Amino acid sequence: MTGRLQSGSATGSTPIAKRRARTPVRCAWAVAGTLDAQYHDEEWGVAEHDDRRLFEFLILEGAQAGLSWSLILKRRDAYRQAFAQFDPQRVARFDARRIAALMQDAGIVRNRLKVESAIRNARAYLEVQAAFGSFDAYLWRFVDGKPLQNAWLVAKSVPARTAISDALSKDLQRRGFNFVGSTICYAYMQAIGMVNDHTIRCFRRLPVRRLSTRKA
Repeated sequence: MTGRLQSGSATGSTPIAKRRARTPVRCAWAVAGTLDAQYHDEEWGVAEHDDRRLFEFLILEGAQAGLSWSLILKRRDAYRQAFAQFDPQRVARFDARRIAALMQDAGIVRNRLKVESAIRNARAYLEVQAAFGSFDAYLWRFVDGKPLQNAWLVAKSVPARTAISDALSKDLQRRGFNFVGSTICYAYMQAIGMVNDHTIRCFRRLPVRRLSTRKA
């Protein structure tokens, strides 16, 4: 063991050092090799403008309330199956029989309030689409159509809510949405890229910022 380390040192690197050099620095919550890391690397913070995807994240964030995001990611495919691929028009038509079936679905969080809330939110979602032309148009008004770019040094500095998430939460509740408290709304804003909260050393912070700039 010692000889290999000394030999590697003479050439300027060791296999271990090379592996470490290739390991990207992520936000603290995204543990390497997990679904959290994959989600972090591919989706979190990227500006989203597709209405169905915006509905998907709204439902998932509501389901996550009081639970871990890791749990929801593990059940994401099951949620897609249970909630009609997150088609708000279909979900809005779910009736008592469909609710009863969902309450027997072990693949999702079987909380009746959350299940019923998803259906209620689908109906409110369609009303917002009708009023604004798209949910995207409604939602992005809260940040003037451009992602907010933060520069947090460490994860513990990232807020759980902001004045904007307070305003969004209040407006969504006024429009009939449920499970949209300010903390949930801020997590939603982070997920869909209304705010870039990748920490300064995270390898995704600048790429996400550049993506936002190109799309602005």
